[in-house]
Amino acid sequence: MTKARLLRLSVVLVSIFMILLIIVYWDNVGTAHFYLHTSFSRPHSPAITAGEDWEALPDVDEFLAKLLSSSLKQNSSTPRKTEQLLVQGSSKPVASNLEEKVRGYDWSTHNDRNSLDQEQVQIERQRTLREFCANSSFTFPTKGRSFDDIPNYELNHLIVDDRHGIIYCYVPKVACTNWKRVMIVLSESLLDQGIPYRNPLDIPREHVHNTSTHLTFNKFWRRYGKFSRHLMKIKLKKYTKFLFVRDPFVRLISAFRSKFELENEEFYRRFAIPMLKLYSNHTNLPSSVSEAFGAGLKVSFSDFIQYLLDPRTEKMAPFNEHWRQVYRLCHPCQIDYDFIGKLETLDEDAAYLLQLLKVDKLLRFPPSYRNRTASSWEDNWFAKIPLAWRQQLYKLYEADFVLFGYPKPENLLKD
Repeated sequence: MTKARLLRLSVVLVSIFMILLIIVYWDNVGTAHFYLHTSFSRPHSPAITAGEDWEALPDVDEFLAKLLSSSLKQNSSTPRKTEQLLVQGSSKPVASNLEEKVRGYDWSTHNDRNSLDQEQVQIERQRTLREFCANSSFTFPTKGRSFDDIPNYELNHLIVDDRHGIIYCYVPKVACTNWKRVMIVLSESLLDQGIPYRNPLDIPREHVHNTSTHLTFNKFWRRYGKFSRHLMKIKLKKYTKFLFVRDPFVRLISAFRSKFELENEEFYRRFAIPMLKLYSNHTNLPSSVSEAFGAGLKVSFSDFIQYLLDPRTEKMAPFNEHWRQVYRLCHPCQIDYDFIGKLETLDEDAAYLLQLLKVDKLLRFPPSYRNRTASSWEDNWFAKIPLAWRQQLYKLYEADFVLFGYPKPENLLKD
């Protein structure tokens, strides 16, 4: 009788284990949608590909790593019909959003740098980032913590494409709308009448910024439970990770223009009304942004800077993502990024990245906006901002300037 019970118990335990194995394999890898197309060669962190030895990992990590690696071997020989699709002639889109209507697209051609120049640019950008992350004399909040110390809710900007082995950390006001569109096309995470989108500009803006459209790291816990961190680490080792950055002060100007100079109901109620009350002494403000604009009640750039510097602001809630520092969004000292793009060289960087990812035959990066906020605007925008405020603001965003190689704006920080 005892042997029969033990036998039944063993069968139950084995069945449970197999079910868990199937769930992890199927949910994480998919049927035939796991492809690794990256070809980065990095002396400081060699890319891991199917068939190569893995670095020493904890037991669970090693088990999951072997599982993912076996899937890569299985699927690497499967031909992909979509890979043979060349980019169709991009038709100029009808702007479906106020911001896109105002700014428009720049369809002019741009000369790309050659690949050798681009490779050297990436080496320099990564070297700068690694040196300052390792420099103990350069400190900023959260620098010293490990990846395991980062709360799940702070990983919500890391978008994962399992089909091509890509992780993109999006930074608002740094071409993130179009990069999200690219990720949707690559991951096939959004369908139009049952068919995946092929042209990024065909994807409506309201779908692009819908969080349910993208698989992000902060969703892993709900899918994988205790396996979530292990899977994140494996993907961070195997996948190509990239982000795009921008001069921090210019990004602030762009955020202000987008959210407070154009009618935006959400930002008016959440941010403009408190700013107008606190820093412009307005009372009895209209309930809608259209009424406020009609009455000439708009947040000034000075109000916005005061709001950023006010210590009460982050006691109430963390900075909104549109003006939160990049080091807080993307954790560049905890995540070893393979590619660092800049908005200032967007066209060249985007073309080079798509080529390295081997997806340049599938799509092209959408054109830039015509009326993009430029660094040459800084002097005019900050002209009426007191020197002390400018200096405080620089300290607030200093890590982003230093980590990503942007020069200190001395002309704004001295009399």
